[in-house]
Amino acid sequence: MKYLIMIYSNPASRAAWDGFDEEQRRAGYAAHEALRADLAAAGELVTSEALQAPETARIVAVRGGRAHVTDGPFAEVKEHLAGYYLVECDSIERAVELAARVPEAEHVTIEVRPVVSLR
Repeated sequence: MKYLIMIYSNPASRAAWDGFDEEQRRAGYAAHEALRADLAAAGELVTSEALQAPETARIVAVRGGRAHVTDGPFAEVKEHLAGYYLVECDSIERAVELAARVPEAEHVTIEVRPVVSLR
């Protein structure tokens, strides 16, 4: 079964990251690289990506058959999706175990959600 491990950020965690020096940032990236390598070696990693800041996003709403697009910045939010891991493993318990290894888990919310198979 596939599970999406979603990493949320907030203004405080973003400010902490922005305050890191280059060595601290390298260590953060290295922790993610190690996690990705472990998941890939175990055959559990489908994909993993970090997302750009919310102000780079677009919101699309179709009304009356017409697409309306809004670009950022958007209203201030308390949390936003900062990145994710899509994993394939045997149980949600295993997915939760993997989520606990995400470096940001000590500081922000990590959500694990089963993926609906459309096949």
